[in-house]
Amino acid sequence: MKLQRKNRRALALGALAVSGALALTACGSDETGSSTGGDATGAASSNIKCDDAKGQLLADGSSAQKNAIDAWVAQFSAACKDVQINYKAGGSGAGVTAFTQGQVAFAGSDSALKPEEVEASKKICSGGQGINLPMVGGPVAVGYNLQGVDNLVLDASTIAKIFDSKITNWNDPAIAKLNPDAKLPNLKIQAFHRSDESGTTDNFTKYLIATAKKDFPYEGGKAWQAKGGQSAPQSSGVAQQVKQTNGAIGYFELSYVKDNIKPIKLDTGAAEPVEANIENATKAIAAAKRVGTGKDYALELDYNTKAEGAYPMVLVTYEIVCDKGNKAETLPATKAFLRYIASEDGQKILTENDYAPMPTEIITEVRKTIEGLS
Repeated sequence: MKLQRKNRRALALGALAVSGALALTACGSDETGSSTGGDATGAASSNIKCDDAKGQLLADGSSAQKNAIDAWVAQFSAACKDVQINYKAGGSGAGVTAFTQGQVAFAGSDSALKPEEVEASKKICSGGQGINLPMVGGPVAVGYNLQGVDNLVLDASTIAKIFDSKITNWNDPAIAKLNPDAKLPNLKIQAFHRSDESGTTDNFTKYLIATAKKDFPYEGGKAWQAKGGQSAPQSSGVAQQVKQTNGAIGYFELSYVKDNIKPIKLDTGAAEPVEANIENATKAIAAAKRVGTGKDYALELDYNTKAEGAYPMVLVTYEIVCDKGNKAETLPATKAFLRYIASEDGQKILTENDYAPMPTEIITEVRKTIEGLS
């Protein structure tokens, strides 16, 4: 397993270089608090700047990034013993609500703030507003549990029909056409979606709307809209249902693909079906366009790409924070934690946990913005 993770990490870093990202400096500046050689736990912890951070830091939001947050908190807490971080992975919708109501220091969301949410944030960001800082990337994997079928290819149209209850059996002709060598059983498909408002749902449905609109005629958003299926809370809940149910399929982040769950390969129209992995997700994220202005760094993803080796069913998780007007008692801890997770060491942890780091040209700007938070 460790060897596989090292290989994934090497692929991810190689993909960043191919994307045209600027090379990271050998030794991090005081702003990032990072340096090379941060693979060892002790070295990574020693590079974390705590400043005057202390007290409890409350946060809520995206369950997609929970495994990343847990890994980050373990490192940060080892270095900054006076800070206690409590991240409640209640979903992107819950996180944004908690942020705009002033209940948390920052929120995690797999979708950028909507205009009305930015407006609401001005009430708690004295003299400022909420901004989106892209921090975590990765593929939205469509994972399945089907005994006897170890490899499965699906395209956008077929996925849309499965999750809208238009394809209900595993030996459906549409699935069989994409998988001529597979022994598909005569078994009912158990499709699972999120029960809570979720940025993962938002990105998953954005992909289907962009690529198979006629088969998925919905507006999209954080709340699930398609017909039928079964629901479960958070990515972990959907993954748990798929893991324990033969014939099940669901969507979640790559870090949840394990045990009995296998990821599909995505037929994008490229020469070969594309695997859901860090390297392929990074290729798609590197092509994203910045649509945020000022200190906001919201991105627009190209879900419809047919580039070879690019896996377009991706998401970017943003940490949402006030650009100005953060609470004085939590600002030092917020900046210290965000500074660390945006650092070279922090981003390296992502590849070790099945996430994709942000391309260098993006994360460099995010680091500058973090230093200017007030």
